[in-house]
Amino acid sequence: MAAHFNSTTNEVQSMKIEEKVQLSELSERESRTAKDYYAESYSHTRIHEEMLKDVVRTNTYKKAIKDNFMLFQGKVVLDVGCGTGILSMFAADAGAKHVYGVDMADIADVASKIVTENGFADRVTIIKGKIEEIELPVDQVDIIVSEWMGYFLLYESMLDTVIYARDKWLVPDGIIMPDNARLHICAIEDDMHMNQKLRFWDGVYGYSMKSMKKKVLVDPLVDWVPYKNIVSHSACIFEIDLYTCTVEDLDFEAEFQIEFTKRQFAHAITAFFDVEFKRCHIQCGFTTAPFSSYTHWKQTTFYLNESVRAEKGGILAGQIKVRKHPKNHRSLIIDLETTTDYNHTQAREYMMR
Repeated sequence: MAAHFNSTTNEVQSMKIEEKVQLSELSERESRTAKDYYAESYSHTRIHEEMLKDVVRTNTYKKAIKDNFMLFQGKVVLDVGCGTGILSMFAADAGAKHVYGVDMADIADVASKIVTENGFADRVTIIKGKIEEIELPVDQVDIIVSEWMGYFLLYESMLDTVIYARDKWLVPDGIIMPDNARLHICAIEDDMHMNQKLRFWDGVYGYSMKSMKKKVLVDPLVDWVPYKNIVSHSACIFEIDLYTCTVEDLDFEAEFQIEFTKRQFAHAITAFFDVEFKRCHIQCGFTTAPFSSYTHWKQTTFYLNESVRAEKGGILAGQIKVRKHPKNHRSLIIDLETTTDYNHTQAREYMMR
């Protein structure tokens, strides 16, 4: 009996040890995801090709830097998240004294070769590493350029890192490009998607799988929204000044009211953003709105639990709460509540991950 007890005890202890190992491995995976997701995802050439082929994005940065060449003459520039080094080379071409491009992904190795290939090796230095962990060969920089925006403006964005770089290295009255961003929402009609993705679960080979709808609705859809699908005016829910914002400002809550422009059904709320280069002699910027030119950011759409009846001039009011995921700060948790002017309220939590 004692032998059996000892055997059972050993088995239980072994199971506990194995469980601890599994939990440790899970924790390590979560930590690795939070710390290294950017490095892993931005090491692939496909994403850089997509960004470079986004002419709205790339040409706006080129215009902002080269049309304001007088700001760059003899200045030290920091390119946060430099990728292939395209912005660093724009800055060098504009007359910068020296440019430091920093990226923690393996693309930094390629960027060094690209810089040399184009004759900028004496004026552009690529540093592979995390901004929060590296040291620059200079105490201060005059200008920070960065393409930090993610889907829904803040998803997977590097804005935390830009703020860190600003506070550590930017000279007083230094320049950040871009320096202002706004996030907007509007209502859209999208019965086709609702039929394809949601109502499908009402009857699957003769069985109801309505419980799957909750899972389908959790993840917002990043895709291009046709202009004809927009059924309301837009409302700004978030605006940020990169010269003054803090990391804490990036978790936010906002109330909104959007006015319907036609009689229709609204199935979702879609979000888009715009950025501006304000502290320049020649100001410029771009938008990712569905009524403007295509960008690789597209729009981010949050499908409602139920469609809403829209009447021209009617109001859809609501509240949105956005916060970083506690286990992976590159992901977002978004709570959205809407109320029609006929008092129909609905709410749900979305995850961008």
